[in-house]
Amino acid sequence: MASSSDQHNASHFPALKGGLLALLAAALFGISTPLVQRLGVALGPFSTAALLYAGAALVGGLLRRPAEREARLLRSDLPRLLAVAGFGAVIAPVAMAWGLQRSSATGASLMLTLEALFTALLAWKLYGETMDRRVWGAVLLLLAGGITLLLDLGQAGGGQLWGLLAVMLATAAWGMDNTLSRALAERDPAQVVLAKALLGVSATAGLALLSGEPLPGAGAALGLVAVGATGYGLSLRFYLLAQRAFGAARTGSVFAFAPFIGAALAFALGDRSGGWGLVVGGALMLVGVLVHLAESHEHEHEHHELMHEHAHSHDDGHHDHVHDPMPAGPHSHPHRHRAIRHSHAHVPDAHHTHEH
Repeated sequence: MASSSDQHNASHFPALKGGLLALLAAALFGISTPLVQRLGVALGPFSTAALLYAGAALVGGLLRRPAEREARLLRSDLPRLLAVAGFGAVIAPVAMAWGLQRSSATGASLMLTLEALFTALLAWKLYGETMDRRVWGAVLLLLAGGITLLLDLGQAGGGQLWGLLAVMLATAAWGMDNTLSRALAERDPAQVVLAKALLGVSATAGLALLSGEPLPGAGAALGLVAVGATGYGLSLRFYLLAQRAFGAARTGSVFAFAPFIGAALAFALGDRSGGWGLVVGGALMLVGVLVHLAESHEHEHEHHELMHEHAHSHDDGHHDHVHDPMPAGPHSHPHRHRAIRHSHAHVPDAHHTHEH
């Protein structure tokens, strides 16, 4: 069944919404990195990770939406949630906390650029997300910015090697977390944050007790919980919404602006380990982000008949089923998409998984 493109209200730049959400997630997470280094002094990596995700769990619990507004998590999601929590709420934050104690905040922040590379490649391999020349160009610009920053930092000596390698391990784990989370992007993001955070807290708190890590002071504990609420809880919520809007690879690449934000804050807090590379690398990353935000991918494509559930509204050109009465704004329920062929600007979201 055919339909002309003028029947749809799709934007010429559907990547803009996803890009702005990813930028907001990046800002919150980027700010958290130098703060975790300061607040986690003399704390063990397991305790630090547990406090961060305790804050994320608070956000997930407070921001849960009514069942009629967002799709609920299902029992069948549990294996994926366990994998996401293992990579993203245990391995990654523990490696990050360990690395931050052995490297500068600027160096650790900049190393996070590699998360975008891991995420983009995994999304390309596991989900077949399209990576056209514009997207590859944006990824390469972001990577070039990160390399420039790291080369500048490397002039200070190699004493931070093990710390930076630990942060690199964290970026690989978060890259796998980001890619696996793509299948959960249509669920209530607050529920996903809460489930992931609780699983992470349970594992890391148990490991902290078993390893005999010292108990944190009240000030450090409250500070890390607050940082976890914003930099891990709210950031993950916005990240999931960005994935819903324009896919895992693009979200991961725009999120690569987080290292520059973290490095800038570390510099403001007195870390002077960066030099000329901070400006040049940051400029390259900014251009890469702008390339993503301006993406416009349009061609005739076919939608097969599909039955699924997620939050949606009826002004996007893909949800034309009937309600009586018609609900106002976004809502969630199981619904069927009829087979259709049309043309409009689109990105690799849940409704556009076709091959090229």
